[in-house]
Amino acid sequence: MKLSDKILGIAHSPIRRFYVYANQAEKNGKKVYKLNIGQPDIKTPQVFFDAVKNFKSEVLEYAPSQGIPSMIEAVKKYYARYGMNYEDNNILITVGGSEAIQFVMTAILDPDDEVIVVEPYYTNYATFVRTAGGKLVPITTVAEDGYHYAKKELIEKAISKKTKAIVITCPGNPTGNVLTKDEMKMICGLAVEHGFFIIADEVYREFVYDNREMASMGEFPEAAQNVILIDSISKRFSACGARIGCIVTKNEELYSNLLKLCQGRLSAPTLDQVGGAALYDLDPSYFNEVKKEYENRRNVVYEELKKIDGVVCREPAGAFYITVKLPVENAEDFLVWLLTEFDVNGETVMFAPAEGFYVTKGLGKNEIRIAYVLKAEDIRKAINIIRLGIEKYNGR
Repeated sequence: MKLSDKILGIAHSPIRRFYVYANQAEKNGKKVYKLNIGQPDIKTPQVFFDAVKNFKSEVLEYAPSQGIPSMIEAVKKYYARYGMNYEDNNILITVGGSEAIQFVMTAILDPDDEVIVVEPYYTNYATFVRTAGGKLVPITTVAEDGYHYAKKELIEKAISKKTKAIVITCPGNPTGNVLTKDEMKMICGLAVEHGFFIIADEVYREFVYDNREMASMGEFPEAAQNVILIDSISKRFSACGARIGCIVTKNEELYSNLLKLCQGRLSAPTLDQVGGAALYDLDPSYFNEVKKEYENRRNVVYEELKKIDGVVCREPAGAFYITVKLPVENAEDFLVWLLTEFDVNGETVMFAPAEGFYVTKGLGKNEIRIAYVLKAEDIRKAINIIRLGIEKYNGR
């Protein structure tokens, strides 16, 4: 019996598929600093757990397919703080940001429709574009330029008659790239001119550093019919295990058809929505300390990486990722070697090889993504292990 070409054409996660080596290293008594996945160690605010604990109902019923009223209202109030006003019928609550992306791709793509992505890109975009029958069209960026891509002529080259959407991740995963408001406006102009959607993945919206201005694709009324916001409580509130995200759109036809998919999967989990709504009620000052902590970690990881001869990277402007070109031929082979053959005083490190973050074959082989989600002192130790590892690996 044959499986579908769609599923066979999808790769395993380049972020998660090396856990077999990390788990074995830990069984062998090694400590592994995990810089491979965007799982924050910041404490989830207590209000989430209190809201779930205080939930009272004799029957845990299905939630409304579009989301419970308190969750939708919380999302509306959140966006209103930033001058973006939405109604109930602009918001759909999803099972994490991943389901939001999956539903959007399913709703807008026919076979061979094209979606522009900036490579390196968040790998799950490929999973959901391909399962929807679409094709990824890359805009290639390079480490030497800080993975910058917001140039009109560069984006225009990727647009064709089959273009259905461009995915904009800002702040960026895996590069930490942050667009200016003018750059966002330029992309909105192209979307309106050529008639395609902007899928704006903004789950790291608050995490912009060096006093940069936070901006959103939802701020441009001229592109309101084109913009689809993807959001989540996972990173913003360090609540990855509470699978609550949302789709925000003012396109009535799109909303109506996305609702079909929400109805098809019945509902997002009620208790996670109850807790999520409480998180959105936190005072905005909550983000001040969290952002300060991540900015410090950003400073530390960049400072330590610059000490390694042959490393190429630019300081990321947001999120909590940095993509780095290493002085090794194959980052995947280097990672496996670190986990199976190398340690410093019983400690080693895990990161995500970046080849799987590219559409274009052959790119990213010597690049890695680091998630700076550990405490500063642990980041210093982890990058030092990479430095010492490179020296020994290349001198074998």
